[in-house]
Amino acid sequence: MGIALSAPTALHAESTPSRAQELHRLRSEISRMQRRRSDVPLLPIDPALEGLLPDDGLRTGAAYSLMPSPSLLGALLSAPSQKGSWCAVIGMPTLGIEAMAGFGVELSRLILVPDPGPRWLTVASALSEVVPLIAVHPRSRVSDADIQRMNARLRDRACTLLVTARWPQSEATLRVEETEWHGLGDGWGLLADRTVTLSSTSRRLETPRRIRVRLPGALGRVDAAPAALRPVAPLRLPADEGTGTEHWAVAG
Repeated sequence: MGIALSAPTALHAESTPSRAQELHRLRSEISRMQRRRSDVPLLPIDPALEGLLPDDGLRTGAAYSLMPSPSLLGALLSAPSQKGSWCAVIGMPTLGIEAMAGFGVELSRLILVPDPGPRWLTVASALSEVVPLIAVHPRSRVSDADIQRMNARLRDRACTLLVTARWPQSEATLRVEETEWHGLGDGWGLLADRTVTLSSTSRRLETPRRIRVRLPGALGRVDAAPAALRPVAPLRLPADEGTGTEHWAVAG
């Protein structure tokens, strides 16, 4: 049985137009989505990610660095798109659309620019005029001056940028650590879900923050990882005397 998905909006960067022509074309294609500057200081995040960032959401007007992880990207895009925010993904031609939908990303509010070529920063700058959350995979190096201009544009337009690379003056850097898949036995079973440690470092955090989540969980989305089980001293109940029964408790 197939899965019916709402089609995302795809914008294709041409190889020959001038910078001015490209900006005009992009603005024309997304003019129907024109928005006013947002006064909301934070974009929402999934409850499973609470405690990871310096704030209770993604700060508008800021950039975040993250390791290239489609699962992490889907987890970060899902809550804003569900709350009505448009999102754009630039420079990720192999991004799994069904996987994004599985994480809860609203595809009808997702713009894709799979192959912007070396103009990826120009495309991101143009989209920041109308899209509040942009994820980009850099395809080339950019100068410090261009980065400073982009950071200023983000602040001016209250746009949030997720960059799958190191980005100067990032609000935080997010990484996926300690991956563990579940569901496989010795020659049998199916991959069911994956437990990972997500880490966050920031100039506003004294020490790195870490949380354990299922990414993806059994239903494809991000879920809080269950607490581990640990053995505790056997409870001495009359019914257990002489049985050797060991009791377990959830680690606090």
